[in-house]
Amino acid sequence: MTNPKKKKKGGDPRWDHFAQKAQDRGYKARSVFKLMEIDQRFSLFHPGRRVLDLGCHPGSWLQYAAEKVGPAGQVVGIDRTETEAPRPNIITIQADLTQPLEHGALAKPFDVVLSDMAPDTTGIRHVDQDRSMMLAEIALDYAVRLGRIGSAFIVKIFQGPEFQKYMASIRQHYSGVRCVRPEATRKTSIEVYVVATGKKTDSHLTHVDQPMQ
Repeated sequence: MTNPKKKKKGGDPRWDHFAQKAQDRGYKARSVFKLMEIDQRFSLFHPGRRVLDLGCHPGSWLQYAAEKVGPAGQVVGIDRTETEAPRPNIITIQADLTQPLEHGALAKPFDVVLSDMAPDTTGIRHVDQDRSMMLAEIALDYAVRLGRIGSAFIVKIFQGPEFQKYMASIRQHYSGVRCVRPEATRKTSIEVYVVATGKKTDSHLTHVDQPMQ
């Protein structure tokens, strides 16, 4: 039985049953249940696959993806905040994704590219939407360049005026594109997740710099 004293960690009003479940199961954030639901619906992760997690901190998506791909797979996470790699099949890179990036772990194509990146919010809706769109465009660029033919791409985005234009851009590169709102998404949030499957063209590594020696 769950200890009622643990219901709100430190009195945090954002602490809910998803946060409690994440803590109880050893995950670093409640957002893991968004990825779990998406995976259950679209069957994205399989043993031996390579996964790229953009904006990976604090690491719950890394944890889940690493469990699903197993020891024969690999998960590479990138974030501007240093992030622990809790399993042998995880590599984390501390880097700013808005800047050019060179790293040997990016030299091979990926089967799944994830982005749960969110901007530093201002509370001004159109500003936050624009910042979210910028991050989503960066994520799409990585997915197109580093995803193999048939790969999948999952990206979080705040819906705004440019959303349909962004969806059209994704459809140029993927055969299946869906917009989903997982149950763990907070009711007050304007975020949605775009799930793209079946990457059409083999454009991976086209613009990637040579890996660091």
